[in-house]
Formats: sequence, structure tokens, C-alpha cells
Amino acid sequence: MPLKHRLSAPPIPPTRGVKASTFKLLLATAMEIIQQDGHIPSVAEVAVRSKISRATAYRYFGSRSALLTAVIDSSLGPVRTLASETADGRARVRELFLLTFPRFKEFEPQLRASAQLSLEQWALERAGLLEEEPYRRGHRVRILEHALEPLRPDLPKVVHDRLHHALSVIYGIEPHVILKDIWGLPDREVERTALWMADALIDAALRDARKLNEKQARKKQRARKSE
Repeated sequence: MPLKHRLSAPPIPPTRGVKASTFKLLLATAMEIIQQDGHIPSVAEVAVRSKISRATAYRYFGSRSALLTAVIDSSLGPVRTLASETADGRARVRELFLLTFPRFKEFEPQLRASAQLSLEQWALERAGLLEEEPYRRGHRVRILEHALEPLRPDLPKVVHDRLHHALSVIYGIEPHVILKDIWGLPDREVERTALWMADALIDAALRDARKLNEKQARKKQRARKSE
């Protein structure tokens, strides 16, 4: 399904030489600041901590948005490139969740930072005060689309789309924020709860599909009788 806005694409890292090592150093420093210091660094701050000139740092990352896009891409790379061959839709969704939630735990500060920057920029953009390239999230749409592909033949489009929307609510850092900060649940229980919700949503979608198919079958039967 098309997004209403263009997703932030990570900067393409150099592959060799000094440029590659500089890119890796800046990225590692940004990851470390978020992990240890608990805030989203500016490109200038990352440059100072990396002992690299600001002008050089800005050639690699032109804004906080570009910097954080690279941080999240590094954190979730294996998830974003997952190409599952599992033919069962429910099993593929569970496979995705089981692969992803340990990374949510490992890179939780970085993922919280992405949500924080998105909310901060949303407020600034509404007020007409945003002075940097906006950080656009939404990669979960494509990731979940791949996971749901085996279920597509079994679900009418309206049901498939609703399931896609619903799963996007529970697949991400947001369940961590709610279940850990408000409920105080440990990481393992967060993962179990997310899997339980995913199963429940798939069950609901399959029930709705059956009901809709039965309704359409009855409608066709009545139409044949009236001919």
C-alpha cells in the first residue's frame, strides 16, 4: 500500500578507504551517544566526539534525520532485508516477530530515539518551525506486506488491509514503550504479548474473511434463485 510520504532513505556508505572508515566511525559514535548518553546527537556533536571536523561530518550526514536514518538502518538491517520462504502466513508473521523483537531489545535506545525525533519534528513541522529534512518512518509497511503475502489469497482486500494496518500498530518500538514503561513488563513478556496479539489479529482476519465469503455466497445463491 502506498505511503502518504516518502520514507527516509539511509545514506549510501562508502565501501573502501578513508571514506568508509570515517563513515563507520561517525555512525558508531552516534550509536554510542544514543546508547550511553540517552539523547539524539547533532551531527556537530558526533563530529566532535569522533575528532573529525564538522565540515567532514556534514558531508556524510547532512542532518540529524540522515544520521538517525543510518543508525536505524544499521540496527534493523537484517529485518529490513528478510526474504522469508515460509509458505504459511501465520508462521511467516511469527518468524518476523521472533527475528525482530530481540533486535528491538538490543537497539531499544536507538529505536526510541527514532520515535522521539519523529514526534519532535511533527510538532515543529505543524508550527512551521522545522529547519531540517524531516525524518520519515514507515518501513514496517513493506516488511509486514512481505510477511502477510501467503495470507493474501485467503483474505478479501478489505480484510487484508485491515490486518496489515492492525499489525503495524504492534510491530515496532511502540509496544515496548507501552508494555515496559507503563506496565513494567520484562522484554520476554513484551515479545510474548506481541506474538499473542499478532495471532489474535490473524484469527480475527480469517474469521472476518469466512463471514464475508459466506455472505457473498448466500447473495449469489439468492440471485440464482431469482433468475
